[in-house]
Amino acid sequence: MTFLRCLATSSLLLLATVDLAHAEEPVHWQVVNQIRDEGFHRSQVMATVQHLTDTIGPRLTGSPASHQAQEWTRQQLASWGLEAAQLEAYEFGHGWTMERASLHLVSPRRAPLTAFPKAWTPGTDGPVQGPLLAITLESEEDLEEHRGKLAGKILLLLDDDPTKGPDGPPFRRWDGSELEESLTFEVPSDRAGAWRKRMQKRYHFAEILNTFLAEEGVLAVLDNSSRAYGIVRTGAGGSYGMPDRHRGVPSLTLMQEHYNLLQRLLEDDPAVEVELEVATTFHEQDPMAYNTVADLPGSDLADEIVLLGGHLDSWHLGTGATDNAAACAVMMEAMRILQAIDAKPRRTIRIGLWSGEEQGLLGSRQHVAQRLADRPESQDEEQLAMPERLRDTTWPLQLKPDHDNFSVYFNLDNGGGKIRGIWSQENAAVVPIFEAWLTPFADLGASTVSINNTSGTDHLAFDSVGLPGFQFIQDPMDYRARTHHTQLDTLDYVVREDLMQAAVIVASFAYHAAMRDEKMPRKPLPREPPAEEPPAEKEHKGNLDEAAAEH
Repeated sequence: MTFLRCLATSSLLLLATVDLAHAEEPVHWQVVNQIRDEGFHRSQVMATVQHLTDTIGPRLTGSPASHQAQEWTRQQLASWGLEAAQLEAYEFGHGWTMERASLHLVSPRRAPLTAFPKAWTPGTDGPVQGPLLAITLESEEDLEEHRGKLAGKILLLLDDDPTKGPDGPPFRRWDGSELEESLTFEVPSDRAGAWRKRMQKRYHFAEILNTFLAEEGVLAVLDNSSRAYGIVRTGAGGSYGMPDRHRGVPSLTLMQEHYNLLQRLLEDDPAVEVELEVATTFHEQDPMAYNTVADLPGSDLADEIVLLGGHLDSWHLGTGATDNAAACAVMMEAMRILQAIDAKPRRTIRIGLWSGEEQGLLGSRQHVAQRLADRPESQDEEQLAMPERLRDTTWPLQLKPDHDNFSVYFNLDNGGGKIRGIWSQENAAVVPIFEAWLTPFADLGASTVSINNTSGTDHLAFDSVGLPGFQFIQDPMDYRARTHHTQLDTLDYVVREDLMQAAVIVASFAYHAAMRDEKMPRKPLPREPPAEEPPAEKEHKGNLDEAAAEH
């Protein structure tokens, strides 16, 4: 047999194997028809996302708005006929709300400046005015150099790259070549161990810095946004909501153009003065945070769980629309669709709407620890002084009885773009299954199944304990360039048709996973790595380094 004939025969055998894999994974076409009909002709997804954003607003973990959103979603899911709608509680700390903030240039001329406080920083207790000082405070040596010299001053923290342009197109959808690139396997990197060490060092220094600023009598601290064109992107500061941490002084992030203005003014004349007023409230009466869960009960395999979800918490700028009310509305709509068509799944389909994702996947990790698997508590005092998300991984993995009954988790959290496919998290056995399930949605632009990992969101809480957890591939839209953790994260940047498409696909995936004869295939359980090699969590290039750093 010639080489070409052998090659052709091998190719035909490969294609036959792929076709056989598709043929062995059933697609419930009649139910798909019902799902599409309900999802496209009687959708309620926009009403849901509008209530979460316009009515409730930003949902910082532990805040009254966060609690309101969890209770509202519980009631809404119950009103649709879902069962066991409840709130799962876990210990968090202090909530925080920004009431108002203003910043003005006073000298050498008067002008308003755009800035927003970091979460969990204190207010000013009325207007304060003081001279501006450009300064570097990145080490304990820096603090000692300036000790006794900063009372009554407002500090402008120096930025190595004060003028940051956009890091990509302001708006885009995946094209065919980019999706095709995602099909090529990327060998996992070893970045997670180094990242954790950097975050541990930063966490330790933040407490020293906050204490120093307060003791020195600094009025406030200003830093630079990581986005240009008037977009302010900020996150946590102060105590991070932890009761035993120092709150420091008011800390605000400036619009980049105004940061650069102040820096230029200081270079020309050091006698620059600014005035600011920040009003914030710490909510200490309820130290708990909550997840919302509800069930569509199964039948003969009701003890086994198919779970879908996303994080309901947000940062305090904007109204948390693309991060992540839109995805939560999609997941709620998927459950509503299944209930509306009177779906009869074999397994129980559960929804989980998590809090604390922005602080380190807290809600989903707590759900996993309470129900599925946990790890032994560290015995190292230095490790115990840090939040759990920053501690080194402990072993052995401790599985709970429900670990065996868990089938799969599907997550949505990369903005408001429509679904284009799904990341398989290096689980080769699910690739032909997902390809079959996407067959009915090729006309909606969803057909890609990537073998690669993706990171930075709640599916990792499940993947890290050996359970199938997956994140859908979504169109990037303007998520990274404009809305991610910025004041522009509002309902204006949510696309109705994209959310409807996503809800239909999620509902179908959940139904098909609940109807399989077997649970979803699993990867091998995580194993303790050699002592000299830190555990690696792959960060795919399609995700956000900023999000991973905050998690």
